Amino acid sequence: MTSHVVSLRISGEMKERLDRLSSATNRSSTALAEEALEDYLSQRELEIQGLDAAVERADRGGFVSHEAVAGWLKSWGTDDERAAPKPDIIKTRR
Repeated sequence: MTSHVVSLRISGEMKERLDRLSSATNRSSTALAEEALEDYLSQRELEIQGLDAAVERADRGGFVSHEAVAGWLKSWGTDDERAAPKPDIIKTRR
C-alpha cells in the first residue's frame, strides 16, 4: 500500500497528549494518529451504512407509529407484554 503525507494543525494540548501517549506506549505519534484516524473513519463509515439502510427501509414505505411503539414499550415486563408492533403507517408512492 502506498502511503501519503497529510498535514494538519492540532492544539498544543492535543500535541502534548499525543506525545505523552507516544512515550507511554512506546509507539510513534504518527502511528497513534494513523490508528486514531482509521478508527474514526471506520466508525463514520458504519454510521453512514446504517443511515443508508434506514433510508432504503423508509423508501419502501412501512413505518410504526409513535402510539404503537409507546404501547408496546409500556407492556414490557407486564403479564400482557406485546410483540413488537408491525408497520401501521404506509407511505404511498407519488
